[in-house]
Amino acid sequence: MGEVLEPAGGGVPVHPPRRSGRWCAHIAQRLLHDGETVLDVPAKLSAQVRVFATGNGRKTDPVDAHSVAMVALRTPNLVQVQLDPDLQVMGMLVDRRDELGRARTQTINRLHRLLLELFPGGAKQLLSARQARALIATIRPRDIVGKTRRRLAVELIGELEGIDKKIKTAEKDLKELVIARGSTLMGLHGIGPSGAARLLADVGDIRRFADRDRFASWNGTAPLDASSGDQKRHRLSRAGNRRINRTLHIMAVVQLRNRTEGRAYFEAKKAAGKTSMEAMRALKRRLSNVVYARMVADQKRRQAADPGGHSGTTLQSSVTDLTPDIGPSDKPLPGPATSQPKPALRAVS
Repeated sequence: MGEVLEPAGGGVPVHPPRRSGRWCAHIAQRLLHDGETVLDVPAKLSAQVRVFATGNGRKTDPVDAHSVAMVALRTPNLVQVQLDPDLQVMGMLVDRRDELGRARTQTINRLHRLLLELFPGGAKQLLSARQARALIATIRPRDIVGKTRRRLAVELIGELEGIDKKIKTAEKDLKELVIARGSTLMGLHGIGPSGAARLLADVGDIRRFADRDRFASWNGTAPLDASSGDQKRHRLSRAGNRRINRTLHIMAVVQLRNRTEGRAYFEAKKAAGKTSMEAMRALKRRLSNVVYARMVADQKRRQAADPGGHSGTTLQSSVTDLTPDIGPSDKPLPGPATSQPKPALRAVS
């Protein structure tokens, strides 16, 4: 496989392929279980080496493997991937919670379709299982088609009740895990147990990001410079961790629905001439900073409670989510980060 190869010395660089970060995490887990040293090679670095080496930046398995190996051999401060069982469990449970959410949406859509055929005008959009059961109890079709529709609707209501029960259990389990981790992310407006668990599981050790700008670039909330001539503008970044980006988007939507500092910030941007989309992007970038600051504060508290903790940027990262593939033009705004991680670990052990 072109993205993973073993250089001399036993170190294994890992470069997440585009749209296949989960596969890369599985490979990293297997290598770690086999006793290998796994290094997290940023996609930016390998892309730059690929461009300089070939002149055209064409991405093929052999060329990509060579560029990843070059970065691993020449870069002294790459992140060493480590297994964190607690974060792995959290990641599996939050994935399950997301699957249940999608299953609930599909079940409600099928139920709405049947109710539309049973009742003129159908049912309201936000329909709970209890409301659907009360509604279906008011109708008794006499024809075979209507009876079949009603029976199928009753079955879907039962499935919806089962999914709701599983979601409630999953939320309870995630809340307990987040609290046990010592995280205070749920104290932020718009972040619940599943959002906090997603942040913890995908981010791993927040110290691997030198500052909030690099964190924003990683999660895709840092806008990209798209200026041309005298026109100064930025565009939306489609790169980065889309799961974390979605968590921040949900956080922004929840804050806009209530009188919060985020809503005041959004309205100030609109008053300054920004469009609604531009103001939303600015709000998500600001919320990324808020989340980063909270996770850094939580990490410092855990270090203070752990006598073996060490301050500063870590060169170890959780395997739950490696660096996503982002283009070589992606960089945090404003400007590049100035702080550098401590060169405590060579790229090849």
